[in-house]
Amino acid sequence: MSDENSQAAAKGDGQDQQQFTLQKIYLKDISFETPNSPEVFTEEWKPTVNIELQTSGKPLAEDVMEVVLTVTVTAKLGEKTAYLVEVHQAGVFTMAGFSEDEQAHMQGSFCPNILFPYAREAISDLVAKGGFPQLLLAPVNFDALLAQHQQQEEEAATEEAVH
Repeated sequence: MSDENSQAAAKGDGQDQQQFTLQKIYLKDISFETPNSPEVFTEEWKPTVNIELQTSGKPLAEDVMEVVLTVTVTAKLGEKTAYLVEVHQAGVFTMAGFSEDEQAHMQGSFCPNILFPYAREAISDLVAKGGFPQLLLAPVNFDALLAQHQQQEEEAATEEAVH
């Protein structure tokens, strides 16, 4: 019996085997706005910076998914927007042999971890080309963000069930 099991494992029937492959990374959409230039360049540069992150995914074929990381950065001087930059960094990933929970984790954390450095570089380049001091985004803990998002969804579902 152990010979049969080892032969089945050697054949790799694919059902138990997990596969993760990065097929392509690309910029899907990009936007840069400086609504108050050139006046904003005459002010002292002490901006407040707001960063928003969002991930989404859609299946392209069986076991193939597009994941998009959207990073939006808004820099303000007082009430004036100095610049607003938004990057949709995308990737095509093959994910086979994973459970639904594992795929959700990969889409919400693992894939964004791969995409973030590319989005960070694009944002830095756009901000510098816009005439502003370089902006280097700090690393992001997507595992913690995903866990926080899942906890908020569970709390909202519990709250709904109570009412």
